[in-house]
Amino acid sequence: MFEGLPILILVYILVLAIMVGFELIAKVPPMLHTPLMSGTNAVSGIILIGALVVAGQTDSAIGQVLGFVAIVMATINVVGGFMVTNRMLQMFRKDKERE
Repeated sequence: MFEGLPILILVYILVLAIMVGFELIAKVPPMLHTPLMSGTNAVSGIILIGALVVAGQTDSAIGQVLGFVAIVMATINVVGGFMVTNRMLQMFRKDKERE
């Protein structure tokens, strides 16, 4: 996919993506962070499935190691997102429903 691009251009794209992502997240009001977290769980789930497919199809050891790391990180992200969403929903329940 990126065979023809020099590594410097790929690093440049990565740095720009990090800067744009940081600016977008920094401008989100704190009140919206939790609902956005629950929305990004779907994206993290897709990343998890993609990491499973890539790790299963590669023949190289480095590809399998990187695929495993991606699987672990995406799983942590999905589980953490669901924990935050559950905690947010607990805040909106009545006291009798919490018990």
